[in-house]
Amino acid sequence: MSNLINRFIKNNWIHTIPRKERDKIELFKYLLTSFDRDKVYSEKEVNAILKQHYDDYVLLRRYLVDYSLLTRDIEGKKYKVAEGE
Repeated sequence: MSNLINRFIKNNWIHTIPRKERDKIELFKYLLTSFDRDKVYSEKEVNAILKQHYDDYVLLRRYLVDYSLLTRDIEGKKYKVAEGE
């Protein structure tokens, strides 16, 4: 993980989203460390956390959901770290 952090993150800020799937997944798993696994978050709360890491927080949120690292309710209003992550 530290190699990944050195390559794509500087001062806790993502400067580049990796092209390789493996690296993307590792980066997104790293982002999960900013979330409490037992808490249910509103979209606004998720955005606030992701804004601390990257300007395009919407893109990060979409990736986290698409990679099944964050789950979203059917209305898209509540988010939670996926079980097993």
